[in-house]
Amino acid sequence: MSRHKSYGKATSGAKKKNVLKRFERIQLMKERDQWKEGTSVFNLPKTKVSS
Repeated sequence: MSRHKSYGKATSGAKKKNVLKRFERIQLMKERDQWKEGTSVFNLPKTKVSS
């Protein structure tokens, strides 16, 4: 049985991720020394994904 075209190719490579989850944004901000302990995890500033 064959796969439908809408499923895409099975061997497609991983695409570049352009959206971070909240914990990933906080971790990135900690690495950049932009995170202060006790800061609210809501309304975080936008962060660029490092390549």
